[in-house]
Amino acid sequence: MSRSARRIPLVNLSHYRSGTPEERTRFVRVFGEALREFGFVSVEGHGIDDGLIRRTYADVEAFFHQPEAVKQRYHVPEFGGQRGYTPFGREHAKNRTVGDLKEFWHVGRDLPSGHPRSPSVAAHNIWPEEVPSFRANTLDLYRALDEAAAVMLQAIAEYFGIERTTFSDMAQDGTSVLRVIHYPPLKDRFVPGAVRAAEHEDINLITLLCEGTASGLEILTRDGEWIPVDTLRGQIVVDSGDMLSRITNGVIPATTHRVVNPPSPAEDNTRYSMPFFVHPYPECVLAPLPSTVTPDKPGEPPITADAFLKQRLREIGLLK
Repeated sequence: MSRSARRIPLVNLSHYRSGTPEERTRFVRVFGEALREFGFVSVEGHGIDDGLIRRTYADVEAFFHQPEAVKQRYHVPEFGGQRGYTPFGREHAKNRTVGDLKEFWHVGRDLPSGHPRSPSVAAHNIWPEEVPSFRANTLDLYRALDEAAAVMLQAIAEYFGIERTTFSDMAQDGTSVLRVIHYPPLKDRFVPGAVRAAEHEDINLITLLCEGTASGLEILTRDGEWIPVDTLRGQIVVDSGDMLSRITNGVIPATTHRVVNPPSPAEDNTRYSMPFFVHPYPECVLAPLPSTVTPDKPGEPPITADAFLKQRLREIGLLK
């Protein structure tokens, strides 16, 4: 099949939420097999309000249009990039030293005072005063994506034939983050040897990616071919990360992907993107499912989600 003809599968989440038994069964099978083969799958019928996505993108654009001095006020290095603003070129892919051609903002989960897991989450949300609606819109989007992610994690558990809440319980009160990204035109901020997002795998369980404002996302297939993935309006692209790969002992791999530079000056436009990275709670132990362990493939040793995350944040330059 040609590069242009290959497409990741498309499923409808409403079939799993409220469909017939046959629709639910088919969703679980196609969703699980898509992640197993591609590490990526497109989802429609996800229930995320289109107007909310549009409003959030408008706020994101308004913030990133602020002067550099304003944006820098919201950079908190001791948070390791987990909250607030991360400057242009600060993050780089694992095993690279050149920073990506992007800047971004992180919104995380704020647990109430007295919550048993709140002491393990040191970072707290901060908000740009210059965009008054930013807080409400990003938090509403966070909650909507968090709920949709829990449903998808339950479908993945069903695919493995285990207790349906196995993975969603891991993400309950987890350290998931909504990242809003600005990729400026290359003519403004080009760095030799750099790309918008160098090839990498996500750290977390799964990622939910709202439609981007421009093309550029590509994934590396199992046979070594790069193919484009378009995040179309009304769809969310879901991909599996290193943590899920570790738990499933590689049955569902973390797929390498990248955001390439615009191919021509005519296409050198601003790009915005809003991935939601679904993380477990910090003390969650990442260990291979017993059903995936074999004598030839015993799996990686157990590690807490917090230790694994900090290890990866150091590798990509966000934590010292």
